[in-house]
Order: sequence, then structure tokens, then C-alpha cells
Amino acid sequence: MKLAGLLLTLLAAWYLGYLFAAFVPEKIITTSIANLQDIGKKPVLRAPVPKRQKCDHWSPCSPGSYAYRILSGGGKGKLAKICFEDELLISEEKGNVGRGINVATVNCNCVIDSTDHSGEMMTFIKNVPEGSLLFMVTHDDGSTRLKNDAKKLVEELGSKEIWNMKFRSSWAFIAAKGFKLPDNIQKEKINHSDKKKNRYDGWPAEIQIEGCIPRNLI
Repeated sequence: MKLAGLLLTLLAAWYLGYLFAAFVPEKIITTSIANLQDIGKKPVLRAPVPKRQKCDHWSPCSPGSYAYRILSGGGKGKLAKICFEDELLISEEKGNVGRGINVATVNCNCVIDSTDHSGEMMTFIKNVPEGSLLFMVTHDDGSTRLKNDAKKLVEELGSKEIWNMKFRSSWAFIAAKGFKLPDNIQKEKINHSDKKKNRYDGWPAEIQIEGCIPRNLI
């Protein structure tokens, strides 16, 4: 009797399932199964894609500041870059990176230029108008052709490392002519070539300086 009852129950269940599948739309069944599978799952929260900042800063400068970023060369394939307010002043893309010390200036008229030879660099710096920013960065070697009078001139702009520069030192420097930069911004950085520590074959790792300069200074 128990076996007959069990068989009758299974037959009834099968028949009810057949009727359910025949009369209930397939879409409802599929949706219901999917909803059951989602029970217990935690919702996935996706962070918004971060907005790109000027000169690839991690965080934006205030509306009253200019953004800048200077990057020295590193190895033969990584050339120097100077960016100001999201405009590349010196870069591989612009085709104006030279071996040695590359210099770019920005003043109230956004005058931009560059040079990488000791004598030309001195003339260039002396002719830069008052109220200008100067960005200096090395690619390859900036010390071999750099003479003492040029070093003295850069020192007068505030450099503390120009006399310490060695063969293929990575060096970055920000200066102002005719005004004083804020004390809280990094103005200079240097990294010397060291066979035991070099990132590249015969080259030290590239270095960079970035920050924000108040607009009312320029």
C-alpha cells in the first residue's frame, strides 16, 4: 500500500508539473529561476572612472592655480617632458626634446622656448622677461657641456643641486624670475647614475616634480 501511494504521489507531481509547463509562459519561468539564483548575491558596486586631471595630476589644482609637471628622461626610450596647464611644452610628441638640459619658460604672454647648450642656455635665461616661470629638466647627460658660469646663473635662480650634477644625473628644477615661488612647493630634484641602482642600463631612473602655482604670481 505504501509503495502504491508513493507511485501515485510521484505520478500526480509529474502531471502537475507538465500542466504548469504547458500553461505558464516560458519567459515567466526563466525570470523566476534567474531571480531565485540571484537570492543571496551581494550587489556589485562599481566606482566611477576617475576624471583625468591637467598634466596627469592625481588630484586637481584649485581654480586659482596653474598645474605643472616636469619629467626627466630615463633611458633611451623615455624622453623628458614639461607640461603646463595640460599643454606639453617639451615632449617627444612635439619633437623638441634635446640631449642635455631642456628649458621651457612661461610668462604672462605664454612665451615658450627651449635650449640645451651651456652658452645658449645662459643667453636664453638672461633674456627671459621678469615675471616668468622657468622649467628645466635633463635628458641623457646635462653636465658634460655645462660650464661654471652657466651653473652660477642657475644657482642664482635658486638651484641647490646644479653644482652636484654628474654624468647622466636626472635633474628637474623649477625657478621664477622676478618673483618668489611659494615655500611649500618642491622646486628641485636630482637622481645620480649608479651602476648598482640604475633602473636602465647606464641610466638612473627618471624623476618628476608636479604641483600647482598660484595664478596671481605670474
